[in-house]
Amino acid sequence: MGSKPICIGILGGGQLARMSTVAARRMGIDIAILDAEKDSPAGQLASSEFKGNAANKRVLKQFAAVCDVITLENEFIDYHILEFIESLGKKVYPSSFTISQIQDKLIQKQVLKKHGIPLPAFMEVNHKSDFSMIAEKLGLPFVLKSRKMGYDGYGNALVKNKKDFEAAFERLTHRHSKLLAEEFVNFKMELAVMTARTRKETMVYPVVETVQKDHICHTVSAPAKISAALTGKAKQIAVDSVKAVKGFGIYGIEFFLTRSGRLLVNEMAPRPHNSGHYTIEGCVTSQFENHIRAVLGLPLGSAEMVKPCAVMINLLGKTSGAGIIKNYTSALSDPNVHLHLYGKKKSRKGRKMGHVTITGDNAGRILAAAKKAEKKIVI
Repeated sequence: MGSKPICIGILGGGQLARMSTVAARRMGIDIAILDAEKDSPAGQLASSEFKGNAANKRVLKQFAAVCDVITLENEFIDYHILEFIESLGKKVYPSSFTISQIQDKLIQKQVLKKHGIPLPAFMEVNHKSDFSMIAEKLGLPFVLKSRKMGYDGYGNALVKNKKDFEAAFERLTHRHSKLLAEEFVNFKMELAVMTARTRKETMVYPVVETVQKDHICHTVSAPAKISAALTGKAKQIAVDSVKAVKGFGIYGIEFFLTRSGRLLVNEMAPRPHNSGHYTIEGCVTSQFENHIRAVLGLPLGSAEMVKPCAVMINLLGKTSGAGIIKNYTSALSDPNVHLHLYGKKKSRKGRKMGHVTITGDNAGRILAAAKKAEKKIVI
């Protein structure tokens, strides 16, 4: 492929880009990072780092010039920026078309619905006076969501009455002007599936159970304790969802499992996903390595688990201050704990600062051990 290493450009330099960089560098592949901040978590490890806004075409051209192929850390980059990169003759995965189908959640749901993917009922919201119409169609309570820039619970509000709706409408339209409403799903369990896809093959990871804490994915248990039939159905829906948006690369598909046993797609993310962090130690090939392989069109690695069970727990900031662990010795007292820190300079309460993973043969035992380890760690 030439006399110099392949270089993948990543738009964004946070923890997902950092872990992708680790996977790439291990394989002898260079990474260039474009981020608004210098010395970002991924920039600390990258071959080259560009500081600037992705909307700045001068910076974007300099960045693209050193890259063989470009990917992204999140779906919030305007797809027109990706179109500009493609106009420079560079391949982008996921493509501008795929991102145009995903980044607006209303469009995402409309596309998935058109392809027969099971979803909660939803509708567009245009006016502060829409409450009665929405309540009549979706029932109460319902969820009001920003169509763009919503993650970790930001951009969501549970609406129980007209007063809730009006307050949420005001708050959310300050975040993003366009909203949608979705039926409230009284779920039994939340599930997720990572799917890697190239033009030649598709690799589907185990179905996992996710547990949220303050709207942030906190605990992931692999595999989920569901029937083989449900597992197969979730995997098929995940693949169908990726195909619906003509997606190539790695994708995280989140599901609600209802109390009546139905699977409903909540959202999809065109990138590595929090629910797939366990794959670093838990699977033959991590989601990050398959992300790198997929954007380069290389053969995908196995998604099989190396042990029967794995548990990942996010390390959320417990204090405000420097983003370093205050107690490494006690944090690492369990010899089975794998510790990951994301290189964020500042910690604040609730911020994702890292994660721990434990693999083993007994799901209950490793879940208890992971919870114990997470409680000990002060960051």
